[in-house]
Formats: sequence, C-alpha cells, structure tokens
Amino acid sequence: MTRALEVESHDTATHDTAAARTDEASDLDSIFSFQELARLDEALTMSSRETGLRFTLYIGDLGKQTRIRAEELFGHSGDHLPESVLIAVSPGQRVVEVVTGAAAARRIPDRACALAVLSMTGSFAAGDLVGGIVNGLRQMSDQAGHPPALRHLHD
Repeated sequence: MTRALEVESHDTATHDTAAARTDEASDLDSIFSFQELARLDEALTMSSRETGLRFTLYIGDLGKQTRIRAEELFGHSGDHLPESVLIAVSPGQRVVEVVTGAAAARRIPDRACALAVLSMTGSFAAGDLVGGIVNGLRQMSDQAGHPPALRHLHD
C-alpha cells in the first residue's frame, strides 16, 4: 500500500526550471547517503537547467497499477506539466515508469524514454540505483537538448 507522499522541492535550480524529488520515506538518510542524495539532486538540477524541462523523481511503491499511479503522481508534480518529466522508480516492484508532458514528449519521444529505462534497469540489476537514475536523466537530457532560447548560445 502506498503511504502518504512527502514532497520536497529543491530550489537549487533556476526559477523556471526548478527540479524536484518526491520520496516516500520521511527519513531519506536511512535510504540514501548524503553523497547519493547530492548526486540525485545535481542530476535533476542539471537536467532541468540544460533542457528547460522540469524533471521530477519519485522513488517508492507504485501499487498494482503502476502506470496509472505514475500518471497520478505526474498530475500532482507541480506547475508547467506540459514541460515536465516524471521518472517513477519502484525498486521493490522492479518497475520504472516515465511520464512526459506534451511539450516534453516532443523533445523526448517514447523510444528515447524506453532506451533510458533500459539503461537504468541495467544499472539497477547491478545494484546501482543512484547511478542508474543519474544515467537515465543524462540520456533523456541529451535527447531533449537545449531549449530553443538557449540553443544559439551553445552552437
């Protein structure tokens, strides 16, 4: 059964691209080390800054209908849903769901999401949950590229 969610917003990103992480546990130190939390936070922040999309991470049980639950979480993940991406990971269920808003889906198609999930699950199988998430975020960010307003600065 899914417990009540605790949502923490990470204000290390810019106002327009603030990344967020949603975890089920109230004491994150018992799940992740400080270094692991820092890696996740940095990956979320950098993905959001580089792409202009809003990446959100949920780690916890997704219930029996994992896709429906992931879509519910996505709907509650904040403003600017069209430019948002939710990565929902349920290690106990061995499930990863990626939900993208309409604008995000145009920049990160289903095939790219599937490849990122494949990469993540490979790392998870090797016992590297954090590394898998970081690599998946990197892959999706690379696929999305820079937002149109920033492309001319990086060309």
